[in-house]
Amino acid sequence: MIVRSRSAGDEEWLSAALVERWGSTVIVTRGRETDAAGIDALIALDASGQRTGLLTYRIGDDGLEVVTLDSMRPGLGVGTALLGRATEVARRAGAKRLWLITTNDNLHAIGFYESRGLRVVAVHKGAVDAARLLKPSIPVVSGTGIELHDEIELELDVANRDAIATRSERRLQS
Repeated sequence: MIVRSRSAGDEEWLSAALVERWGSTVIVTRGRETDAAGIDALIALDASGQRTGLLTYRIGDDGLEVVTLDSMRPGLGVGTALLGRATEVARRAGAKRLWLITTNDNLHAIGFYESRGLRVVAVHKGAVDAARLLKPSIPVVSGTGIELHDEIELELDVANRDAIATRSERRLQS
């Protein structure tokens, strides 16, 4: 698998992938709207050159924020590879942390991130309810049947971590 920065030839695919996965290219977190199609992105490619994943991000004073992360082939390490490359980007930029927001219903994602070394650092109660005022297409109830109300903030201290480790790597270390 290859992970590379976005290029001009990715623009149409990137926008279509965001709309398919997120309902729009606009993502709302922490009360802020971001057009994910217009920020930095990493693209995962399989051996044949087919795009298999996308991670969009921005770097600020608060570190590298992962705005979106999508694997078009779950279970094959695409998300882990993208997260690993984003960690490298954060380190090179001098960011102290990689962080992201997910919603309270996204139990699979929370488990994915925690198993790769990210920690829950905040729960922003009612933040999704407030975000719904900016983006009315955010559902009240997710596909899992859980009501969407809160944002969960996770972070990785990139200054003190060598790499994103998979569950099996961590088990071998203990």
